[in-house]
Amino acid sequence: MNKPAIHVFRHEAMATEFQVRIADEEQPYAEQAAAAAFVLLDRLEGMLSRFRETSEISQLALLRPGETLRLSEPAFACLKIAQKMETATGGAFAVAAAALQTQAELPQCALIPERFSAHCLRGRLEFDLGAIGKGFALDRMARLLGEWSCPAHLLVAGGSSILAGAAPAGLPGWSCGLGEDDSPVRYWLTQVSVGGSGLAVKGEHILNPRTGRAAQRTRRAWALADTAAEADALSTAAMVLDTAELDAVLSPEPSWLVILDEPAGLVYQGARPLPPPVVG
Repeated sequence: MNKPAIHVFRHEAMATEFQVRIADEEQPYAEQAAAAAFVLLDRLEGMLSRFRETSEISQLALLRPGETLRLSEPAFACLKIAQKMETATGGAFAVAAAALQTQAELPQCALIPERFSAHCLRGRLEFDLGAIGKGFALDRMARLLGEWSCPAHLLVAGGSSILAGAAPAGLPGWSCGLGEDDSPVRYWLTQVSVGGSGLAVKGEHILNPRTGRAAQRTRRAWALADTAAEADALSTAAMVLDTAELDAVLSPEPSWLVILDEPAGLVYQGARPLPPPVVG
């Protein structure tokens, strides 16, 4: 059986490399679709990056308590998902966690859906979307590729955020590993997202929003979810939550699964079934 043609395209954004892999399409058309996805990615970075002075996230940090900023639909949607994940994880995930390095308590804002606005309630809104922004970008890029009629795609952001669409023709899915590309633990992914968080690459850079101290719950965590934004946020929260807390977070969500890299081996928590393993 001949393997389907898979076209791979790369683009630097959000301080990492993004990949778009498209199967079952002619190369020129796949290249056009990937180019459109990368244009969208650059636009999202301009809205969401705290390192861009003109971004909406940077503008939020200039608000004083009582002030309001109208946001674009993507920026508002990303913050709304972040707020949802903060609630779902009991505060173990928070885009304002880094603010505890400069503020005594977490800043707070209220989202106003009918006005696509954020209202500053307390503190300085120093938001860092690093733990959810890449996943959000993958979700929006996947939606765009669907509009281009490219359902068989795999999107990757720096290796820590993965979104798999439909399987390439003739294959059970996209072969993806936990961690590095040469990881011996690999699964066939279709219609699922995987987010990874850990201490190996950047050291103790993940903060526990509830204490302001570095998260040291486990060496590395992966999360599977329907969307890349959820998977990224959940893997970050898993670096903070203990076993009982993580069970409480996962029990209402049958579409979530967390894999922890513990000294004794991989530990699985959550109701979502594992994808089929790649054998051989």
